[in-house]
Amino acid sequence: MPSAGRVFQVSGLDCVEEVRILKRAIGPLVGGHEQLSFDVLNGRMSISGEAEDIGDKRIADAIAATGMSATRVGDPNARPGADHRKTYMTILSGVAILIGMLLHVLAADRPLNWHTVLNAHADTGTPLPETVAWLLATAAGIRHVLPKAWYSLKTLRPDMNLLMTIAVVGAIAIGELFEAATVAFLFALSLTLESWSVGRARKAVAALLELAPSSVRIIDDNGEERDVLPADVPIGTHFIVRAGDRIALDGEVFDGMGSVDQAPITGESIPVAKMPGDEVFAGTINGEGTLTVKATQAAQDTVLARITRSIGDAHAKRAAVERWVDAFARRYTPVVMIIALLVLLVPPLAFSAAWQPWVYNALVLLVIACPCALVISTPVSVVAALASAARSGVLIKGGTYVELPARLDALALDKTGTLTQGKPVVQKIVALDGRSEQALLSDAAALESRSSHPLATAVLNAAREEGLAPLPADDVQILAGRGVRGRVQGRPLWIGSSRFARETLSDGAELSYVLEQHIVELEQAGNTVVVVGAGNQAIGVLALADALRPEARAMIAMLHRQGVKEIVMLTGDHAITANAVAAAAGIDTVRAGLLPEDKVSEIEALMARHEVVAMIGDGVNDAPAMARASFGVAMGAIGSDAAIETADIALMSDELERLPWLIRHSRRTLTVIRQNIVFSLALKAVFVIMTVFGIATLWGAIAADVGATLLVVANALRLLRLSDRHSSMVL
Repeated sequence: MPSAGRVFQVSGLDCVEEVRILKRAIGPLVGGHEQLSFDVLNGRMSISGEAEDIGDKRIADAIAATGMSATRVGDPNARPGADHRKTYMTILSGVAILIGMLLHVLAADRPLNWHTVLNAHADTGTPLPETVAWLLATAAGIRHVLPKAWYSLKTLRPDMNLLMTIAVVGAIAIGELFEAATVAFLFALSLTLESWSVGRARKAVAALLELAPSSVRIIDDNGEERDVLPADVPIGTHFIVRAGDRIALDGEVFDGMGSVDQAPITGESIPVAKMPGDEVFAGTINGEGTLTVKATQAAQDTVLARITRSIGDAHAKRAAVERWVDAFARRYTPVVMIIALLVLLVPPLAFSAAWQPWVYNALVLLVIACPCALVISTPVSVVAALASAARSGVLIKGGTYVELPARLDALALDKTGTLTQGKPVVQKIVALDGRSEQALLSDAAALESRSSHPLATAVLNAAREEGLAPLPADDVQILAGRGVRGRVQGRPLWIGSSRFARETLSDGAELSYVLEQHIVELEQAGNTVVVVGAGNQAIGVLALADALRPEARAMIAMLHRQGVKEIVMLTGDHAITANAVAAAAGIDTVRAGLLPEDKVSEIEALMARHEVVAMIGDGVNDAPAMARASFGVAMGAIGSDAAIETADIALMSDELERLPWLIRHSRRTLTVIRQNIVFSLALKAVFVIMTVFGIATLWGAIAADVGATLLVVANALRLLRLSDRHSSMVL
């Protein structure tokens, strides 16, 4: 009888490579890998209810055999908390290397210089304390690699773990303990960084749920108010949202009016006025006024809940970017072993040659084939590239995302906070009835001085920049979601939206032709319009908009020159504003009025047309699209925690010029990696030919292997010398 579906938390499940291993290990036990599903972001493996019924212990043992570990979700005996053993072992390996280097210098048997420091104990041999330090560093660094390498060997599927192990064992066998320790530490460090970045993304997804309040005040059938859990609220229930509170559930406004900050969900930079019949979303903030809302979705089906699920689903769908060094390594190791075996056997058996010279030649071949330089070339280059990027204000979360920008085909951008500055500013002042622009702005600032609305803040900032400091208005009345009334120096004035102006002027009569023309013209240009009036007369109009970043247009033009084929704006704002911003920035394609799930669909459409697609944004609403893209880029200084942690790359300085710089940096890094690989393999090919003809020596092979390792490391470290002056270069 089939068992119920089960979920296992798998320690070490950090990328698609582990998914492939688990499918091979667990699939045959449960009736095929189609019975398995994986959530890489949360490190979980699910077994369907139709799978063959085998015990949890057998599943856990099979996973342990792959070098990972697992506990069933909900098991009371499972150890709580994260597993930090990999991190501890990596730190221990690094500390042991530092101790070994110190002992190496202190115990040198000759005056130290560039040559002798690398060969300090040539006459006396390596002292025991130093040997212990190297071996400890090697053992700690390789601790979590050995089980996976052993599984790879048992299943005859060579991978990077097996290649790594062979490199370390080979280095130990030829007495190069420092080399073995260094290789083990660097590889362990790369694996630890990968696990760390995935773990941070997991925490960010969990933090999304904190956007929704933990309780909701409902109105029960008796008309009484009480607080309950959002999960316990049926669809159709009425609940109260006070000013300043987060909305707990998706719903429809039943009573009341107010301005709701929808930026966490839709990305709109300006709060949206809500009145009965309007839709509101969980996680958004009611700015002013009390709303009574009728729940239209259960807690698990809100837009915010779907965002959270979308991020996990997008990570699970993300296609693996195979590191070409890893792919080559799968073929390299068995081919080298076969060649060495042929060198050992063919001459003595086929041509009756003496065994001793060909045994020696086979050993030389194995030494030169030790892939230390090959293994080190990629991680050292990546670490150097990561460090250089960090110095330039770009946080890259792993080697894969160093490589991908070099092949960028299409880019999707959010509008608010990404292309724009994320806050409204006064763009234009139109004074009527013979008044000056400064007088109009002064009156507007006096009215708005008692309000904390973002539009009010923009008006006050504009007045301050003009050197105006009007006294606050008297008898101020804030009309939630509509406008403000008050007295300025004894004069009754008001300020509000065009709808409020229509209600105020002549009891709802049509606006004057001139005023209507100004409003239409400014709104078509993508502005939010507020009207200032005195009694039944409009005295001026202010146009406010989210200002375009000054560097946006140059950045878009540079991306086109770098070969990016398609640049698309994805925004939750309305089409008029979006088209105005896109025209100013030089973007041809606009998709407006999008919810987070719509942005994911647009990204999927882009990925159907292009191989590598990036998404850049700053809000929670952008996180699912960033996760679905080939790689996501977050505006780090102003972006939400969820966007930053979900993204693969963060621009910590919020400078859009960093994006073209990132593409150049990625291309340089790939060039360095390719140089290292070609050099390593070319040198080995030369020694293979020399070995076949019997003219290579064991000591020559050792010198070549060590020299190749040092040279590829030195070449990789050139990436650290790239400075900010490169960021201003135009290709």
